[in-house]
Amino acid sequence: GIVHKTHPWFSVQFHPEHTAGPEDLECLFDVFLDSIPKKVLILGSGGLSIGQAGEFDYSGSQAIKALKEEKIQTVLINPNIATVQTSPGLADKVYFLPITPEYVEQVIRAERPSGVLLTFGGQTALNCGVQLERDGVFKNYGVRILGTPIQSIIDTEDRKIFANKVNEIGEQVAPSAAVYSIQEALDAADKIGYPVMARAAFSLGGLGSGFADNKDELKILAQHAFAHSNQLI
Repeated sequence: GIVHKTHPWFSVQFHPEHTAGPEDLECLFDVFLDSIPKKVLILGSGGLSIGQAGEFDYSGSQAIKALKEEKIQTVLINPNIATVQTSPGLADKVYFLPITPEYVEQVIRAERPSGVLLTFGGQTALNCGVQLERDGVFKNYGVRILGTPIQSIIDTEDRKIFANKVNEIGEQVAPSAAVYSIQEALDAADKIGYPVMARAAFSLGGLGSGFADNKDELKILAQHAFAHSNQLI
């Protein structure tokens, strides 16, 4: 047979008297598959914000280096040009696009990666990945979630589910209630008793969270929390 030195191009010819069968081609197919580079999509750190800063840029950069050592092509989505991740020569291809479900799906459609890493882009990437999973984008394009599974992300970011999981293993947690409106927050606080600590779901760095000593403080706190999340505990 003929094998190209740099491209995955192969040609083979069998003589009729050889009576070649499908099994004779297994070795050729194995070599061909090994020569096709794997491709992984990484959702980057994005813009710097409170609770989501340089640590994700650093961890994402290390992930890219580790993938390159394994001869895996890296495709990065990161709209922030002032990061280490987007430095020339680090990732094989960089898309300076917002980390939103719409733009990420466009990149997946164009690049067709075999896997995606969601845990190196902070809360923005986590929320985006959860939404893409719910929309069925990963399943439609055959993209595998590498690292932390989507369900584990949901179980830890959803405060109510996380509290239930902790109770299941016999650990004590503070009395709490998951609410989805300001009025539900006020009613829950009356049952638990003031002062209360409010924590928004699917947020890092305490975004939309704080302490309240009375109804007026809780109402203001809940308004800020529901601007960033649909759940408050």
